[in-house]
Amino acid sequence: MNSNFKIYLPIIFALLLAVGVFIGSKLNFSEPVIRFLQSEKKSSDKLNSVLNYIEEEYVDTVNKTLLEEKAIADLLQNLDPHSVYITTKEVQEMREPLEGNFEGIGIEFNIIKDTVRVISVIVGGPSEALGIQAGDKIVKIEGRSAAGVKIKNKDVMGKLRGKGGTKVTVSIKRGNSKRLIDYTITRGTIPIYSVDAAYMLDKKTGYIKVSRFAETTYDEFLGKTSSLRSQGMKNLILDLRGNGGGLLSTAEKICDEFLEKGQVIVYTKGKSHPKETINATNKGMLTDTKLIVLIDESSASASEIVAGAIQDNDRGTIVGRRSFGKGLVQRETMFSDSSAIRLTVARYYTPTGRCIQKSYENGLEDYYSEEYNRYQSGELMHADSIHPEHSGLKYTTPKWKIVYGGGGITPDIFVALDTAGRTSYLTELFVKGTLNQFCFDYTDKNRKAFSKMDMKNFQTSFTINEKMLNDFIFYSEKLGVKSNPKEAKTSKALIKNLLKANIARQIWGNDGFYPILNKEDKTILRSVDIINSQ
Repeated sequence: MNSNFKIYLPIIFALLLAVGVFIGSKLNFSEPVIRFLQSEKKSSDKLNSVLNYIEEEYVDTVNKTLLEEKAIADLLQNLDPHSVYITTKEVQEMREPLEGNFEGIGIEFNIIKDTVRVISVIVGGPSEALGIQAGDKIVKIEGRSAAGVKIKNKDVMGKLRGKGGTKVTVSIKRGNSKRLIDYTITRGTIPIYSVDAAYMLDKKTGYIKVSRFAETTYDEFLGKTSSLRSQGMKNLILDLRGNGGGLLSTAEKICDEFLEKGQVIVYTKGKSHPKETINATNKGMLTDTKLIVLIDESSASASEIVAGAIQDNDRGTIVGRRSFGKGLVQRETMFSDSSAIRLTVARYYTPTGRCIQKSYENGLEDYYSEEYNRYQSGELMHADSIHPEHSGLKYTTPKWKIVYGGGGITPDIFVALDTAGRTSYLTELFVKGTLNQFCFDYTDKNRKAFSKMDMKNFQTSFTINEKMLNDFIFYSEKLGVKSNPKEAKTSKALIKNLLKANIARQIWGNDGFYPILNKEDKTILRSVDIINSQ
């Protein structure tokens, strides 16, 4: 591995882990229980007495509400890594990805060169209905300039999102025209999709990538599997890599499609919550479909429920790397001000009786750094370096396969983290965002030519030639990424594939992006060989 790239790996893992932990702590719970918190046991109310005493006697003025919220958050944090307090403002923000929609104008945007650029228009949203197009520049919002004023993403979202039925005015510059186009957009409900990609890898093998388990995921999944079956799908590769979880009920429904009636999907058990077992019904439509489930170190919670149910019932093959290890069930309880706590009330158990929750006995810092420690120990590179804390906790499936409890789901077939072609130069291109910016600008300049090309034709005939690659390197250098010919050569194949995939994303979204990106994905390529040989 390139030595310079190793220098950047701790930074990359720290960023990924920070994002994963934040999302996991906020989103992963079983189902919301909307009720007001009321004390059922007598208490000395010591906490409230202390807060009142501080408010009255402390040397400086304090905000009791903020102090109270911090005290609750710290209290929950000392229980386990996934019991959390959520402020009133955060509650709705955290629910949107699980509910599968939000209210706004229906665009995806980036701020490029201090200008809000429309990356794509969401199908069925208010902006599409009015004719707003990818490539449009939003230069004014509610009559105020939104270009050249160092506007931030959160500012744009704050102005464009809002309650359904309310209106917002924008002024748009299209192409080279000097005339602005004014739109009054009535905000509406915008869908958030959780099935990122679904297409045929070969004549018999379908591929579906699920990014999270939301309320809409099951219906999305059924729609995609129905389409793939009509195209001849006999095998399925279900990609749960990077999927941090979501709603348990959605994971259960997806498992039900693969399992026979009566087979156990999962059960939960806690001190105050008796054992509750979820079994498969007789409605499964994919019980005869050969199955591989892909997982990695960022697959957590509901993803691990699916992988565990498939593995423990000998229903399919788990491929990839050991999953995150979140086996705790949270229940949401509301306060009267619409803030909430998500308290761990039970543990998940896979059909063989495994609890896959990794240890948090050594504190939060150790818990949060465990994923990076896997890299340091060599686990992400070598199957024989897997040393989870569950050593000795062996369980047996109906077909006498040995599986392990605690510390995540260990795959049946290990595939190492692919570091080929990854250099510090490539890392900097990602950090500075030059790849996405270049692809947007290139697509914007060539929209007329691309409008005459369908996705299949683009995949087979469009190539990233040497001139375009050099143009990208020069473009990146102007944006602050110092040229590094040696590392650019090492990363050449990756850069060319990423350029092509991201240009396709600008035109066709994820439907264009993943089929190109996945052509270089060693885990998927290995999985196709495995499933076709079964």
